[in-house]
Amino acid sequence: MVSPGESVLLVEDDDDIAAVIRGVLGNAGFSVMRVGDGRLVLRTLFEQHVDLVVLDVGLPGLDGFEVLQRVREATDIPVLMLTARTEERDKVDALMAGADDYLTKPFSNRELVARSIALLRRTRPARDAIEEISDASVEVDFVRRQVWAAGRPVELTPTDWNLLVAFVRRPGLVLSPAQLLELAWNDPSGVGSERVKFAVLRLRRRMGWTDPATSPIQSVRSIGYRYVPGGGSG
Repeated sequence: MVSPGESVLLVEDDDDIAAVIRGVLGNAGFSVMRVGDGRLVLRTLFEQHVDLVVLDVGLPGLDGFEVLQRVREATDIPVLMLTARTEERDKVDALMAGADDYLTKPFSNRELVARSIALLRRTRPARDAIEEISDASVEVDFVRRQVWAAGRPVELTPTDWNLLVAFVRRPGLVLSPAQLLELAWNDPSGVGSERVKFAVLRLRRRMGWTDPATSPIQSVRSIGYRYVPGGGSG
């Protein structure tokens, strides 16, 4: 369900496609703004309240990946990328670059709405029974949504944050990709488990846990992942 006042910035240069998407999201209850030039995105984000960015990859001039990079440098607003490219590498590039989710054209109206609601649901502020976690690998302040690794503050996207929280709240427990989808993405469509692998890789990189021998996030062959404070092989 869309909360009153939740707003979407649609970045799409094609007028006909933009009109359709704007209508679909508007009918679902979103307030939708649209820009057709990637160079206007940051200005709009600074001038307007935006809860979600829906970003087309195939923009003229400054393409979607360049826009995504600039957005990630300035804000942690969730980004849903739209692409007509069906190659796996393009999807991987989008996730590794910081996109929180992606849809491949053509997509159904219901899926667009479902993915948008799911992104906003998991990034809404929530009360946490535990306000802080501090262990051998990380410090997490749930109230302020701040993270430190080895004493170093770490900037995380909404997806990174939800994935880290799923791990640190369940130390030692092996989590399957399906469980992580439910915990970190709350994916209502039940698809897209391939994104988990790339999101874990990105989270490890952001946290500075790229060495498998010492990373607290360990791979468990054919099952999933587990978080072990202090690290270990995996």
